[in-house]
Amino acid sequence: MFLFVSSLFGQVKNIGLPEIRNYKRTDYKGGTQNWNIDQDKNGNLYFANNNGLFQFDGSTWQKYPLPNSPDVRCVKIDPLGKIFVGGYSEFGYYKTNSKGKLEYVSISKLVNKQKIIDFIWKIHLYKKEVVFQSFARIYSYKNNQLKIVDAPDRFQFSFQIKDHLYLQDISSGLLEYKNGKLYPLKGTTIFNNTEIWGMFPLPGDKLLIATLNKGLFVYDNQGVKPWNTEANSFVKKNNSLGGVAFKDKFIVLNSVLNGIIICDTNGKIIQHIEHKKGLQNNTVLTSFIDNKNNLWLGLDNGIDFINENSPFTYFGFSYGISTVYASVVHNGKLYVATNQGVFYHVWNTPFREDNFSLIEGTTGQAWNIQVIDGQLICGNNNGALVIENNHSVRTLDNRGYFGFKKIPNHPNFIIGSNYNGFAVFEKGANGWAFRNQIAGFEKPSNSFEMDNSYMWLKKDELIYQMGISSDFKKFSTIKTYSNLSNALKGIGSIQTLNHTVYFQTNNHFFRYSQDQDLFFEDQKITALFKEIPKIYSLKQDSEGNIWYIFKESLGVLSKTSNGKYRNIVAPFSSLTGNLVNNYLSINTINPKNIFIGLTNGLAHYDSQLLNNSVRKPTAFIRSFSFPGDTLMFGNSQNTFEKQEIPYKSNRVKFTFSSPSYENIDNIEFSHQLEGFDDRWSNWSPITIKEYTNLREGDYKMNLKARNGFGVQSEVTQIPFTISPPWYRHFVAYFCYIILIIAIIYFIRNRIKIKIRKNRYYETIEQRRLYLERESKIRKEQFDLEKEIERLKNDKLQTKILSKDKELVTNTLQIVKKNKILKGIIHKIKDINVDSFDESTKFQFNKLNKSIVREVNTDKSWKDLEKHIKNVHFDFLKRLKEKYPTISPRELDLSTYLLMNMSTKEIAEIMNISSGGVEVSRYRLRKKFGLNKKENLTGFLMSI
Repeated sequence: MFLFVSSLFGQVKNIGLPEIRNYKRTDYKGGTQNWNIDQDKNGNLYFANNNGLFQFDGSTWQKYPLPNSPDVRCVKIDPLGKIFVGGYSEFGYYKTNSKGKLEYVSISKLVNKQKIIDFIWKIHLYKKEVVFQSFARIYSYKNNQLKIVDAPDRFQFSFQIKDHLYLQDISSGLLEYKNGKLYPLKGTTIFNNTEIWGMFPLPGDKLLIATLNKGLFVYDNQGVKPWNTEANSFVKKNNSLGGVAFKDKFIVLNSVLNGIIICDTNGKIIQHIEHKKGLQNNTVLTSFIDNKNNLWLGLDNGIDFINENSPFTYFGFSYGISTVYASVVHNGKLYVATNQGVFYHVWNTPFREDNFSLIEGTTGQAWNIQVIDGQLICGNNNGALVIENNHSVRTLDNRGYFGFKKIPNHPNFIIGSNYNGFAVFEKGANGWAFRNQIAGFEKPSNSFEMDNSYMWLKKDELIYQMGISSDFKKFSTIKTYSNLSNALKGIGSIQTLNHTVYFQTNNHFFRYSQDQDLFFEDQKITALFKEIPKIYSLKQDSEGNIWYIFKESLGVLSKTSNGKYRNIVAPFSSLTGNLVNNYLSINTINPKNIFIGLTNGLAHYDSQLLNNSVRKPTAFIRSFSFPGDTLMFGNSQNTFEKQEIPYKSNRVKFTFSSPSYENIDNIEFSHQLEGFDDRWSNWSPITIKEYTNLREGDYKMNLKARNGFGVQSEVTQIPFTISPPWYRHFVAYFCYIILIIAIIYFIRNRIKIKIRKNRYYETIEQRRLYLERESKIRKEQFDLEKEIERLKNDKLQTKILSKDKELVTNTLQIVKKNKILKGIIHKIKDINVDSFDESTKFQFNKLNKSIVREVNTDKSWKDLEKHIKNVHFDFLKRLKEKYPTISPRELDLSTYLLMNMSTKEIAEIMNISSGGVEVSRYRLRKKFGLNKKENLTGFLMSI
């Protein structure tokens, strides 16, 4: 059988397509065209782009424009890390400054300003010179001196092959540059009417010359002849834009119209990759092999990465296939069962151009394709199909089928799992034929195994033990198991390993003992999976390797020559998430040809190819930023002095990178800031970490990277110190100590003074308290005397008021008496005294005079008024001051009311009626502004 991957080819495979990753201009935010590519010793890539020089470290893109020319056409990096660039009328180099940043140094300023430089197309590190080539001349830079060599007519391009530097002149053919002079190559003027875009070494000290539109030629130091090969035919048809030699075994040729080809040194095309197979466009301006032997392409619009250094290649949409459930090689053809049907490709011809072809009659969901006793049978949604001569010749049964297995000890019978249960097929003279559907079980399942006694089926988290009758027409017994042991719950998978059915749960493997009717653990098989994450399904291939699925990832226990197993996981990480759930499709033809079914096609795996999965990646802390400054790492300068950061800038930010471009989406980082973090962070693809409000002290930022294959890098470290704030500086602490001592001394003296003062004040205070007590006693004695005096006055006042009341009463009695006497006088006047005798008359007159005299001499009322005014003088004064408009009679009325005299008494004293008294009271209330609810007497007493 023809093997598609020869050891001569090394890392370049001619079956399937390698992984291709596209970087659009929106990713790197630059111009469309990329003219040249180079890589520094740290793995960073540099692209000469229409809009400047672009650096890519695997995580971020950085742009470095030339000062006088946005267009960069070439880039070259010397062993010391200088990045030489050339553009329009400008060339020079970038070097790393003390802070790790790239700074540009112009060399073109050494050129006479009267000479037009034009575009610099190529840069070569030739011996101890740096040669810049334009169309008009070359500029040799050495020891800070610039030497100019003019073209005989007009240069086209230049090429460096080992220690030789060649240039094409449009009139003189190929020239070799030696010791500052140009020497023509014999027989190369044939190229004067075309453009040479590439030159490559061939065995026997020959040169391969790639022209734009004339094809490929070989130069042998004597003359030129066409290179009549597959590669030459391709170049003539699609034009060439140069290329790159790969490991002295392969040549990558760029084209204008149809992508790239990779050919060997005999001109045989091994790979052809173009737009339909994953490139962004078909015009490839430059190609570059990086330090891990992967291929980078600078396109007319964008950048592409091709993972040549991988044991995997792929058949996907460009080959016309989609989700693959199974594959098999039969009669010189590779067959694949997909969700669209069964496809095939001839196995002994290259896979470069042809798509897979659909087998007629298999359109629809194909679950399986397998060879049983030399016959190709497909489990299809349309039934059990027999395939011969690239088309379906007959349908064994119209039910949909998942797969088929031979019945042990019955070589002419197989069981097929279909949508309605299981069916038996029998082998006759014309091959396999449907025999009967097995009665007693009608549930569909694609996971079943056969041993000498039972058919075992996993369905609905149960294991079914199903005995088949001797005539294969029904299930004689059906028994279910929900657990394999009391300690382990659930069922993981069932599979056949080394011709024995195994039952797996949580990576523990069991076999069934028919004699004891129980499951017992196989410690030997279980031990193989002890250090492996929880698996979900597994399968043993034809080489004895055990393939397994865990967390949507794939691994294999590869069987070695001594019968032991070696666990391999790393290479398969790129397949994570693309495996078909519940359909582990592994087709091992031999160690160099293993096919794996994916959701987006078919993967080809060569287990004997070396790859980078065992290489440790490199972790870089790309930048270290804090307010006021940024340090860059990973350019050419990798070490810096320990940084001391002021406390006011105690906010720091780090960015990370790992220039590992294979499986780049799965690169993860873990970091720890010693002095702040107690442990390493969880693995994460995030490339930025910030810390804020860090305290003063010594810190060390540790970083490690893990590539997509699970391999960890060495730890990268950056130490730094955050200075304390001025108030926590050691000088400040010294001052604090002096200040504390001074304060203690001051406080001690103050305490002594305070104690003396306290004793003095205690004495004063005791004296004061004594005087206060004495004063208080005197005051209490005085208040007591005043209280006694007040009580006496109150008693006297009460007595006076009582006497006033008594006086008023007596006065009223006298007034009444006088009134009576006046009445008597009036009545006496009415008596006719003429009839009295003289003596009686005399006595009568004497009595009358005596009564009149008594009445006229009575001054008790005036004495009463005077007495009242004297006694209530203060009250009347206050009332007059408060109410200046009050009349004398109203003052009298107020006084009588204050004395609590009745209305009748007031009327008699004031010689008015009781109604008059009420009117006077109303007027008085109105003048005082009292409402009806307020008591007039109480108001007067409050004044």
